[in-house]
Amino acid sequence: MSITTYGLQDIKKEVQHLPQEQVAELCLRLVRYKKENKELLAYLLFEANDEHAFVEKVKAEVGFMLSQLPSHSYLASKSVRKVLRLISKYTKFMGSKPAEIELLLNFCNNYLQYINRNTSYKPLRMILVRQVQKINASINKLHEDLQFDYSQEYNTLIAAAENKFPWFYKNDYLL
Repeated sequence: MSITTYGLQDIKKEVQHLPQEQVAELCLRLVRYKKENKELLAYLLFEANDEHAFVEKVKAEVGFMLSQLPSHSYLASKSVRKVLRLISKYTKFMGSKPAEIELLLNFCNNYLQYINRNTSYKPLRMILVRQVQKINASINKLHEDLQFDYSQEYNTLIAAAENKFPWFYKNDYLL
């Protein structure tokens, strides 16, 4: 026997008919079961009102994590992927494309700063390439004014990557 899974619209209609105390009780019960639910609720309650401060806090955490990378390329790539999972979780919480672009640009700048320029480990190199492609696609989905602002920072990042890494070609990624 399994429990029927209802759609979001059905749940939304049902929650609207519940009293406020019961909704609060359901939220607290939901938070008990998954760490991510607890983190999302904590973000919505305590951090969502000041998104800029939250982004700065995440940038500092990402910078610290990348500064502590192990020297072995395999272990470094695992740590970098862990940082990217953290970034994607926080961007999912925020639900804001500009904040996501800002965090990914910061990640790429930290990558340039902390990753060994002579690394030949392809998975570690491909992490930067995939993030650059992701930033490029995200910038193209923004409003024209925001596209202009982020494209300048993006092109600066691309030029810095080409200067640091011999395997990176900026012409492949320019906007």
